[in-house]
Amino acid sequence: MPDRDLLADWTSLLRRCGASGDPEPYGRELLRRWAEPQRRYHTTDHLRAVLDHVDALAAHATDPDTVRLAAWFHDAVYRPDRSENEERSAALAARALTEAGLSEERVAEVVRLVRLTVTHRPEPGDRDGEVLCDADLAVLGGAPEAYAGYAAAVRAEYAFVPEPDFRAGRAAVLRQLLALPALYRTPAAHERFDARARANLGTELGALEG
Repeated sequence: MPDRDLLADWTSLLRRCGASGDPEPYGRELLRRWAEPQRRYHTTDHLRAVLDHVDALAAHATDPDTVRLAAWFHDAVYRPDRSENEERSAALAARALTEAGLSEERVAEVVRLVRLTVTHRPEPGDRDGEVLCDADLAVLGGAPEAYAGYAAAVRAEYAFVPEPDFRAGRAAVLRQLLALPALYRTPAAHERFDARARANLGTELGALEG
């Protein structure tokens, strides 16, 4: 798939969703955030990949454009030394989308979806939540070399954490993912990614605990 023109995508998306003002300044601010220097994995490349996966899974969603908005905001605030990134991202979404003139209902749904990425546990029947979570976790089901690059980028974001502490914390995250009732909730993502994701997670976990 060719590279997306992210600013053009954002502008088109916000206009479809009923923005009353110029979407471009909001898009430029979001792209500035996604390009902050502390990011190694949670970058514009990750944003682009999540949006691509949302597009691929859009037929499963109730409101694909609302899911796309949530994708734009889900890691818009990201500091690896803080634990409230999703909540701060949700607050940013509420403020920016309200200022842009979107409906209260749509803004509330975007906020809900962003908060869902804390746990990646959508309720049964939450089709928009399933699409966003599957798109966010699709990286886990990549080829082994792509997964290794992802894991290395995550480690680089946490370079300030001593190795023993990082290994313990990362292993806990991997065990939590493997304990999910299902890694992927949409049929298409489950078929495409689940087996390889579990293999990748198991390999990394074994290396961390070895």
